[in-house]
Amino acid sequence: MSELKVKETENQILSDEQALLLDHEYDGIQELDHPLPRWWLWLFYISIVFSIFYCGYYLTGIGPTLREELEITMQEIEARKPKQVESEGPTDETFLALLSQPDRLKNGQEVYMGKCAACHGDKGQGLIGPNLTDNHWLHGTGRPTEIAATIRTGVPPKGMPPWEGLLTNDELMNVTAYIMSIRGTNPPGAKAPEGTEYPAN
Repeated sequence: MSELKVKETENQILSDEQALLLDHEYDGIQELDHPLPRWWLWLFYISIVFSIFYCGYYLTGIGPTLREELEITMQEIEARKPKQVESEGPTDETFLALLSQPDRLKNGQEVYMGKCAACHGDKGQGLIGPNLTDNHWLHGTGRPTEIAATIRTGVPPKGMPPWEGLLTNDELMNVTAYIMSIRGTNPPGAKAPEGTEYPAN
């Protein structure tokens, strides 16, 4: 008797659902064609419309690529950073004097390994960024003050961020001196020369 009641309960269909009953069944199970909630359908339609505009904007060449967005962001950072008068900074001779100070070079190496090695290699041999151990330079002529200026302002079009404000003045000077110290070391697997060749200063 109890089994019969269970089956009757399982097969009960509300009167207002008779029109939703589909004409097929699976293993005695009948299916009701309930519509999806309106809010779900509206979200679905909106996502379709959004995807059309999104694909049209980014896949047809109208919108910026990821690299272009990076360059725009880097240019905005460059525009916001304070300008520094070159004459107020250290001279080439100041940097050259650091080459005889082991503590400053050690700190420069630590900064280099933490900030620069990912792109320029742990020995300056070049990876994504150029080789720093040869006499070829993409920015400037290899003078210490020019190296420091490149580190300070970065190279936004190439993806190198400006390190001014992220490094102290001492760290910037020390890492510049360290880069000067590895010049001419010719590490194994060094990247091919890029830019213009200038004699070592």
